[in-house]
Amino acid sequence: MNKRILIMGCISGFSLGMLTSCSDSNSDLYNTGNPIAGIDSESSSSTADEGYIDITSSDSETGTPTESPESSATTASSSSNGTKPSGKSSSSNVTPSINSSSSATPTAQSSSSEQSEQINKNTGERPVITYAAGGATVANGGNCVNIQGGSVKITCGGEYDFSGSYSGSDAQILVSTAKSDTTVYLNMKGLTLTNTVDAPIYIQKANKAFVVAKNGTTNTFSDAATRTQNYSYTNDNGEVKIDTTGACIYAKDDLTIKGEGTLVVNGNYNNGIHTSNDLRIKNGLITVKAKNNGLKGKETVAISGGTINITTTEGDGIKSDTEDATDLASGKGSIEITGGEITINSAFDGITAANAVVIANGESTSPTIKVTAGGGHSCLSDPTNNAGNSSGRGGPGGMGGSSCSPTESMKGIKGDSSITISAGIIDINSRDDGLHSSGTITVSGGSVTVATDDDGVHAEKALYVKDKANISVTLAYEGMESPDMHLEGGITSVITTDDGWNAAGGTSTSTGGNTGRGDPGGFSGGGFGPGGGSTGKLTVTGGYHYIYVGTGDTDGVDSNGDITISGGVIVVECRMNGGMGGMVDSDGTTNISANAKLLGFGTNNSEEGTQYSVNFTANDYYGTSEIAFKPSFSGSKMVSSVGKPSVVNSVSGMNKTCFGNSNDRCVYTK
Repeated sequence: MNKRILIMGCISGFSLGMLTSCSDSNSDLYNTGNPIAGIDSESSSSTADEGYIDITSSDSETGTPTESPESSATTASSSSNGTKPSGKSSSSNVTPSINSSSSATPTAQSSSSEQSEQINKNTGERPVITYAAGGATVANGGNCVNIQGGSVKITCGGEYDFSGSYSGSDAQILVSTAKSDTTVYLNMKGLTLTNTVDAPIYIQKANKAFVVAKNGTTNTFSDAATRTQNYSYTNDNGEVKIDTTGACIYAKDDLTIKGEGTLVVNGNYNNGIHTSNDLRIKNGLITVKAKNNGLKGKETVAISGGTINITTTEGDGIKSDTEDATDLASGKGSIEITGGEITINSAFDGITAANAVVIANGESTSPTIKVTAGGGHSCLSDPTNNAGNSSGRGGPGGMGGSSCSPTESMKGIKGDSSITISAGIIDINSRDDGLHSSGTITVSGGSVTVATDDDGVHAEKALYVKDKANISVTLAYEGMESPDMHLEGGITSVITTDDGWNAAGGTSTSTGGNTGRGDPGGFSGGGFGPGGGSTGKLTVTGGYHYIYVGTGDTDGVDSNGDITISGGVIVVECRMNGGMGGMVDSDGTTNISANAKLLGFGTNNSEEGTQYSVNFTANDYYGTSEIAFKPSFSGSKMVSSVGKPSVVNSVSGMNKTCFGNSNDRCVYTK
């Protein structure tokens, strides 16, 4: 008790942020002499994980779902177990650039005398649950763990250790705490759990739940391919809820996955890991195979670390899809990735959010993301290897239909309101658009590589490329498309079978969302409606940009409105052999400043820009003293903003900038 008084005195004498320095970090979590002690070095319940400190204790009453029979558990110890004081705060939203969210202020709550007495009844031992052929047994379970066969029900906040192996219709860990302000840690220390009729992990009620794969252990969870069980329970508002588990690891409240060990999830029914609130992944080696979505946080998904491998057979890789207008306005429905090595092989979208997708640097790492969506591109041919491929697509701005377009959304990364990329290495191979937003896309850093059968980068409202962005579209129908395009910096490269840049209104050539894949509470999206496709604006003020377009009715730089080029370096290779347009084409006014360096190579006339009749081959550099480039084919038409181009005999002393991963597609400038 003296130690408890000392801690509370420390809180009153110092700021709450100094709490951890007042506690004994070497004490056991369940030590009765220090009920609010720190944890050992391997424990997973440090409040620093979530950025909050809330001193309270949990009610030991059991809130039993109507479908779960109560029984006396087989235990290795009969001593009573109280509850662990839990850390609590409102979870921080994943915030897109267009929204803002307030941060929660940590608070300290004093425990009632009844709660203090309850804490002091702890045995000093953490509950340990062991699975074997006959089911589960528990040591130090007290009032907080109820077991019947392989069914383990947890009714108090705190930490619980699991190990062993079991398969059966009752193989389930069910968390249903008496109060929603409790935090539960499920520490996995080598557990294999297979439920043959339902989900092996079901977080029914808990303010926050953690699934922790302990260092040096492998933990495997598999669910049934069908569901017959309905769960009935009463929430904190007194409402009776009927629920069916929609994933292998299924949570109704905030869920965090962490730990230095291995977690294997086999979602045979629907999703792999699903929460109706916020999903966070902090570290660990995580492999998810799912019939539908791999990872789903209905309100938000935040990934800050870990090695994550996701495979889906009928769904998306990572998904956040709330449809609630209030939640969307507050930034929910978003995905934030600030670390980790993520590999996704998805049947449909790789990463998809009803609101924003944010990819940025974390505290110490930068994310690496590799996405193969819809099996990857399959119908377009590389126009640099043959005579080109017009792909038979027509319509204003090249926005007509095509057999190349999938009937469902198979995009690499999709954010309905926005996509913001400021860091990371991103590699996308997709049947549908590489990056797609119904709102805006902003790329200011990182490296993005896209190969697709549709558009490389497609924004329905506006596209911004700036700062240290590096975008390489190695194959696409159209490279970058938006009605309002701003190229302010960075390095970009696009290789396309149709237009390189297309500043045009209108719609994507494919649907906006996936439907009918049996996702409980899932987002149902239809295709975008018809668009005008008659307006556009393209502005270039900086950066280095390369555009290669194949044969047919193709344009290098195309705008359904105005084109303004006041800075930057642009190289266009256009092999158009039919139609109108060419290296530069606009339906409005074209203004190319003397401060810009534009050099175009074509096989046909260009509608815009200052054109010169210059024969060129793939053997020499061409340009002026300001800019030089060696083309990849032969032709007779050139566009230049720096005077009449000719053969450049030497590029010595000029600055070299290469595009994409190429060592020969490089521009030399002064």
